[in-house]
Amino acid sequence: MPTVTLTTQNFQEQVEKPGILVIDWWATWCGPCRAFAPIYEKASDKYTDVVFGKIDTDAEQELAAAFEIRSIPTLMVFRDQVLVFARPGMIPGAALEDLVDKVKALDMDDVRKKLAEQEAQAKQEDGKQEEVKDEEAKAAGK
Repeated sequence: MPTVTLTTQNFQEQVEKPGILVIDWWATWCGPCRAFAPIYEKASDKYTDVVFGKIDTDAEQELAAAFEIRSIPTLMVFRDQVLVFARPGMIPGAALEDLVDKVKALDMDDVRKKLAEQEAQAKQEDGKQEEVKDEEAKAAGK
């Protein structure tokens, strides 16, 4: 399947589709990005059941800023609307294929359960921090 150019206009639509979305954040001036392009294209041809998207960070600066892209190429993978992988740097073809296979094998119910647990723990920790701030404010006021 040919790669899909992702923009601010179609990004959300692509992420919300069921299945796997692999994203290559790149720019025309980036040497490693140009070197990674044929590897990425080959994987997109092999995995016809996976959407492979490309985001030009120069043309889509709002998206790049929203995802805090600091290095390119950066590879991200969504599965069923959940970001399951994000890492800057070029990877070899075999590693990209291994990554896609591992994402396909994920138990998404388990992934969602773990994410919910992490969110609950983060909220609990935020609550404790607020209590400490309240106590410190009371102590400072005395």
